[in-house]
Amino acid sequence: MIRACIFDMDGTVADTLASIAGFANDALRQCGYPEIEVPAYRTLVGNGADTLMRRMLKTVAGDFTEEQVAQLRNVYDRAYEADPMHLVTEYPGIRAVLRTLKEQGIHIGVFSNKPDDMTCKVAELLYPGLFHAVRGQRPETPLKPAPDGALLLAKMLGAKPEECLYIGDTWVDMETGKNAGMETVGVLWGFRDRQELENAGACHIIAKPEELLPLVRTC
Repeated sequence: MIRACIFDMDGTVADTLASIAGFANDALRQCGYPEIEVPAYRTLVGNGADTLMRRMLKTVAGDFTEEQVAQLRNVYDRAYEADPMHLVTEYPGIRAVLRTLKEQGIHIGVFSNKPDDMTCKVAELLYPGLFHAVRGQRPETPLKPAPDGALLLAKMLGAKPEECLYIGDTWVDMETGKNAGMETVGVLWGFRDRQELENAGACHIIAKPEELLPLVRTC
């Protein structure tokens, strides 16, 4: 019986691609680097902000130092924190599904590799009052696909791992759910494709948010 649904944020409940790319390209410009085309960020994001900075620098410069990573991250964070909802939109149908789950007594939460303050701000501003628990990247919790954060969310939501669905759009999410002992649901409206989700062993793959509801009833 499913008692809780844990969602990834970027590419799952929030369409943040244009937002992330905008802040990232602004940081690249300010630090003297060329921009990266927006679609390329689909594969650059997903493993935390520091990894994003390294991937960006590898793309535009090849070699880089950790000092350059820190400089780029500082500029990126300042811009992001000033306007976390810039170009962020919800995916069609997500809000209705979240409301239905909550009305049915399913506890819903978000666990993201995005920094914790930004994750909490975006979740509350985009879907005020809908989530029971939200956490992003914190120093004391390993990044996904480590299971620690997902297991913590399950505890916060009052559910055992086997009573949770972990929903996301990347192989990182599928690995996170699997490592935490949760059933996984890959979504096709996000940043990656079906092949990646299948290769990562997704238990279920859905094309529309409303397809999640029957899974909650039958899993």
